[in-house]
Amino acid sequence: MHIHVVQRGENLFVLSRRYGISIEDISLANQLENPNQLVIGQSLIVPSPGREYVVKQGDQLSQIARRFGVSEQALADYNQIANPSLLFAGEILFLPYTVYMVRRGDTLEAIAKRFGVTVTQIQSANALSGTNILIPGQRLIIPAAPKPVIDVNAYTTSTSESGRREVLQLGRYFTYISPFSHHVLENGAISPLNDEGLIQAARENRAETILVITNFVNRRFNSDRAAAILRNPSLQETLINNILSAVRSKGYRTVNFDFEYVYPEDRENYNAFLRRVVSRLRPQGILVSTALAPKEREDQPGLLYEAHDYRAHGEIVDFVILMTYEWGWAGGRPWAIAPIPKVRQVLDYAVTAIPRRKILMGTPLYGRDWRIPWVEGTIARTISPQEAIRLAVRYKASIQYNANDQAPFFRYTDESGQQHEVWFEDARSMQAKMNIVKQYRLRGISYWTLGYPFPQNWAIQGLNFRARKRI
Repeated sequence: MHIHVVQRGENLFVLSRRYGISIEDISLANQLENPNQLVIGQSLIVPSPGREYVVKQGDQLSQIARRFGVSEQALADYNQIANPSLLFAGEILFLPYTVYMVRRGDTLEAIAKRFGVTVTQIQSANALSGTNILIPGQRLIIPAAPKPVIDVNAYTTSTSESGRREVLQLGRYFTYISPFSHHVLENGAISPLNDEGLIQAARENRAETILVITNFVNRRFNSDRAAAILRNPSLQETLINNILSAVRSKGYRTVNFDFEYVYPEDRENYNAFLRRVVSRLRPQGILVSTALAPKEREDQPGLLYEAHDYRAHGEIVDFVILMTYEWGWAGGRPWAIAPIPKVRQVLDYAVTAIPRRKILMGTPLYGRDWRIPWVEGTIARTISPQEAIRLAVRYKASIQYNANDQAPFFRYTDESGQQHEVWFEDARSMQAKMNIVKQYRLRGISYWTLGYPFPQNWAIQGLNFRARKRI
């Protein structure tokens, strides 16, 4: 797979000839609304013929398998497809192997290096011995290079039918789906959430559903609600009992505590509460996780940060989700949502306090559209990467790429004369984030949040990783 950045004068016909792939495949893979409208600086994913296949409307997995001479089960397993009927136009299937025609002068060592596999793997796939001599024109099966296996979590705020369909379509990419959220009530109960459809859609893709607990009150994180729970052992026991009841009734196997804006004086109370939770849930086989604010040092000041004790959480819970996004927040100045240097600063500190095998790096699936010149008090509009492209097409804006922050952006002027600046995510920025997960040897990645269409991301994730499946 290639990531191609559109240059002046290019169109899909030009790219089709350059990469030896159909216009339809490029358009489908990127879910282009109008294949005839590209903008300068737009990134496109371009599948590699013979290694990747773009699903068309009406395709069946068995037919695709026959076309490439692989078993349906092998194709399903390699792409983590639990239900062959869940096949969607535009998604990319990776082939478990490719066929290579030997050329004069080829050696197994050179071929293995070219495809990123070992000589032993090629020999095993083709029943070759160490003494086999390659013959020009000989067909070799080249197994696909192994991919790292990571945990992948995705939060979703939609319990509607559209939210269920999204999980049904994307669930194969996830270890966990996290419906957001159950709120802690003042009496230790947890608010109900109509997440049955999400749970079922997740199960069809062998993804777990996480019970997310927050200190939300009136749609906002509430410091007093957290304090009421964390300072009262009796309420904590009530809350834990209610969590166990929800776990048993709905089949959750993991709980995630997203307590934000906790008073600094409740830092040790939060740690003690987590120890109490773990002592009750772990014997039941239930994992416990937390969401942590993006701290760059232990003593970072601010209500969002001070009560989040990285070292204690790293010792107590099974894994943590670092909220490494929202630098370009809706109420702030235009900026990348997750600039790579800031993400690195958080991780550089985090890995000194939390085992790498317990860290999921938070990653945004959205962008923002600010009015400029920016005025304090104004709120940016949150948009999907697909909507960002629509805006660039509509206003004929060239997309730029900030090499330092590793994020795309552009500016445009709307019909009223108002200027805008848009920062979003694309295939390049997501590949940069996947590289970070590899470089820091993290447990995995966590997305905030589903509901913002971004087809390029799932192809990029599939190119880089396999999602760990626990069920």
